[in-house]
Order: sequence, then C-alpha cells, then structure tokens
Amino acid sequence: MKKQELKKFLNTKVDFYNQPSFISADPVCIPHLFTKKQDIEIAGFFAAIFAWGNRTTIINKSKELMQLMGMQPHQFCLDHTAGALKKLSAFKHRTFNADDLYYFIEFFHRHYSKHSSLETAFFPRKGMTVEEGLNHFKNYFFSFEHLKRTEKHVSSPKQKSSCKRLNMYLRWMVRNDNKGVDFGIWKNISAADLICPLDVHVSRIARQYQLLQRRQDDWEAALELTANLRTLDQQDPVKYDFALFGTGVMENKV
Repeated sequence: MKKQELKKFLNTKVDFYNQPSFISADPVCIPHLFTKKQDIEIAGFFAAIFAWGNRTTIINKSKELMQLMGMQPHQFCLDHTAGALKKLSAFKHRTFNADDLYYFIEFFHRHYSKHSSLETAFFPRKGMTVEEGLNHFKNYFFSFEHLKRTEKHVSSPKQKSSCKRLNMYLRWMVRNDNKGVDFGIWKNISAADLICPLDVHVSRIARQYQLLQRRQDDWEAALELTANLRTLDQQDPVKYDFALFGTGVMENKV
C-alpha cells in the first residue's frame, strides 16, 4: 500500500475508533469515571498498570479498586486510615498484590502531599523527552523504601522495555483533540513528542503495513514505529494507536 493510501486508510480507522463509543470497553473508561484532575491521574495510572491480559478483567479489577477507595482515589491516598488500608489486603490482579498496592498508595501519598499533579513525577520540567520522563519516573517512583518485587510493575526505556502501559497512560493524559477519549490535562510535553504504545496487537498490524521492521517488541521498536507514524502526522503520531490497536484487537486481523 502506498504511503498516501496507507495514511488515508489509517485516518479512517482513527476516526472510527477515536470517539466516545470506544471508551466503555477500554481501560480508559476508568479515569472517565472521574472529573477531578488528581482522581483522573490516579485512576488512569492504576488502569494502565493493570492493562495486560483480558480487557474485561482489567476494567473490573480497576473498578473494584476504585470502589475500595470510596471512588475518591486522591482523597484516599492522602488521608487513608490503617483500617481503610486493611480493607485492601485481599486485592489482587494477576501478579499485582496488596504489598504492591500499599507501596503505590504510599508513593501517591508522598507525591500529592507536595505536588498538585502527577505530571511532575514524569516531567518535572518542560523540554524533556518521553524517554527521559519515563526513566525519571521509575527512579522517582522507587525512591522510597519498597519491596524489590514491586519494581516489575513499572517499566522504563532503560530496561529496553517498550513501556506499552506507561506510553498508553501518557497518551491519555497528554493528547487533546476534543474527541472525548483522551484527556489532554498535561502540558509539559506535546502530543507530537509521545511514543506509540506497542503491544503484540499493535506490532503485528504495524509490521503488516510496513511501519515496523524490528523483530523484538522493545523500546527501539516503539521508537521506530513512532518515527514512521510521524511521517503520516508529525503533530499527532500516536493518534494512530487507535487505528493499529483497533484493527488488531477489535477486528482481529491476521
């Protein structure tokens, strides 16, 4: 398929999936339960971290956690009691357990006690790249006493990970196209600087359309894919996540 034909095809898919009807069956529905900025940030973060495996399970477990927090995740993280924490002791999602959850809550408590937004945890200053931001975030996130096992739940480019879940989270927080799916509440980086979330579905479709040559689904592959998407739309390359993911998952293309 020629480049202009591919762009037209993918733009059609973006228009089809990037609309409010997409929300209910996707983990992005979790932050959409809230209107307060900090609640959106925390709910979105948990939904993104939980986003591997069956999407229905991801959504249900995320909703379960929000309900355990009284549907006020920001307030809960700031002001929880020992008794409230105890109610979380049975929470589990795949390999994410209560010990991991307790650390996440402790991090949010410490961060939001000093900062009004989670954006500064990723991008404390303007002009940082996503790679710099993600590496900074992991270092900062685990700068308090923690169990080694919890580190596996937060990836970074330094580990060569594609960082699919965190790049998806950044897409939610940064992109602002008024289509109703992404929130656009972070301003220290622009949509043009985002990196496309890369999972097995996206990479399969990307290779099918000659947008990705690298065989491993790692950070270098995410950079390669995004660079090729920028030739289709320099200002908003990650909008094509809707097209690639939608085609790969919703339409189950082979």
